[in-house]
Amino acid sequence: MPLPERRELRAAGVLIAVDLTGDVAQVILTKRSTRLKHHPGQIAFPGGKQDPGDADPAAAALREAEEEIGLPRAMVRLIGALPVHETVTGFSVTPVVGLIAERFTERPEAGEVDEVFRVPLAYLTDPASFRVEGRRWQGRRRYYYACPWGCYYIWGATARILRGLADRVSG
Repeated sequence: MPLPERRELRAAGVLIAVDLTGDVAQVILTKRSTRLKHHPGQIAFPGGKQDPGDADPAAAALREAEEEIGLPRAMVRLIGALPVHETVTGFSVTPVVGLIAERFTERPEAGEVDEVFRVPLAYLTDPASFRVEGRRWQGRRRYYYACPWGCYYIWGATARILRGLADRVSG
């Protein structure tokens, strides 16, 4: 998708939270509130824009994960980051990968998150789980990754970030 030149991007961070507390490693995802103005009902990582008090996008991702799903920052062991992703909505998103080794009480923030769920890491790191789909947007055909899981349709920036993770793990 061609993006406008000289656009100003806002820094953001998302957390690819890998839950190690069960029988299999799982990634924690959210279903955004259907009441939100932007991306209502879509599947997303915990995270959001970097605020002035955040040291970097990783700090923003940890703060937002605590606010959105009740994941205490101290429970997350960051192990790395994936390349920055630019979104059509004007964000420069840094995906950070963190491990969670102890259980926590999920508390979805009612104004932002309708649901918290998990998808096996093995599924999300298998390139065969992804497909390329397309639809018309702003008068053009736009192609994107989709990675359906049960009743959840993971697509857009979230699927693109996960596909990058899959390529890195399988490559």
